Amino acid sequence: MSTTIDAKIRIQLENFSITDEIEAMKKVSRNIGGITTFLGTGREISKGQNISELNFEHYPKMAEKKLEEIREKSIKDFGIIDMSIIHRIGHIDIGENIVLIVAAGEHRGETFKACEWAIAELKRTTPIWKRETTSTGEVWVQDTP
Repeated sequence: MSTTIDAKIRIQLENFSITDEIEAMKKVSRNIGGITTFLGTGREISKGQNISELNFEHYPKMAEKKLEEIREKSIKDFGIIDMSIIHRIGHIDIGENIVLIVAAGEHRGETFKACEWAIAELKRTTPIWKRETTSTGEVWVQDTP
């Protein structure tokens, strides 16, 4: 299952290929001189607790809309050529991919800034929620909306 506004914004159950996403981005423009990626993965320990399972839920259509707004603002404000954002939902095993942001620009500087801003804004504003299962039970992570 995947929900998509366009191929650049995806929320999906399935894993993704970082290599495929970078290769697709390279085809956008022959003027791309730098590509920066952020990859978020499932970690085993959070706030001192061992995590045995991660689950992500989202608010359909609103989450995609917010990711598209982040993409558009990144392109406009940082002067990058393009950006893609993929976020997985559902059950995620420890060590698996969760989120990928790929920012492409003429130079590295703007891509680093855009990528860092985009992940911070995603975590701050996008209605995607993480539930961690620990030895003491299930915990909804509060540092994201």
